[in-house]
Amino acid sequence: MYIKQGDCEITTGSIKLAAKAGQIVLIDCYKPHSYRLDNGWEAVWFHYDGKLARGYYDAITNKQGNVISLASDYRFKKYLDKLYFSYKNTAPINETVINNWIINIMTELMVSNQLTASIESASEPVEDVIAFISDNLDKELSIEELAKKANLSPFYFSRIFKKETGFTPHDYIITSKIDHAKYLLLNTSLSSKDICYQLGFGNESSFCATFKKKTGKTPREYRTNF
Repeated sequence: MYIKQGDCEITTGSIKLAAKAGQIVLIDCYKPHSYRLDNGWEAVWFHYDGKLARGYYDAITNKQGNVISLASDYRFKKYLDKLYFSYKNTAPINETVINNWIINIMTELMVSNQLTASIESASEPVEDVIAFISDNLDKELSIEELAKKANLSPFYFSRIFKKETGFTPHDYIITSKIDHAKYLLLNTSLSSKDICYQLGFGNESSFCATFKKKTGKTPREYRTNF
């Protein structure tokens, strides 16, 4: 639930939580819960479930709690708007696309404070490129392609991206891929090979080497010893 205006008190189980405008609330809908407010409020919400739902919920709330404040909510709201308008406009529902948007929202809640702490003030073109990267982690993305999305030359785009995020475009892409790989290793039974190709790596050897360089562990060690 994204609080757009006002504030509310949420009870989930025996826990009482306070949420205000700009915050995100993640609730286990299988447990008794209720909302209470003294003044008017506005929120956008959705229910989701499925094989990975519990893993995402536990991973996010164990790290962030049930009420989450993002350094930047640009990408979260972008995917939430896509979900909302796809139903509001009664567009044909593509379950694969909807599933991808929900996974992107959950991944954003799980890892965004790591990546967005340095990009809170990023400009709209850079934010749009970051959202594009999140949508296309399964692909090999070139600097030229990303620069074109931002309507900038590759050289100038690279300079702006590094200045505003603290990452080179390549480093940001790799960091995003590895963060998503961590989640898949801990919350699915996908093999390293499956994850490798799902995240757009050319081969499993390259994926394992990159993962170890970023985390200090092989994918197998990370899954076994986390």
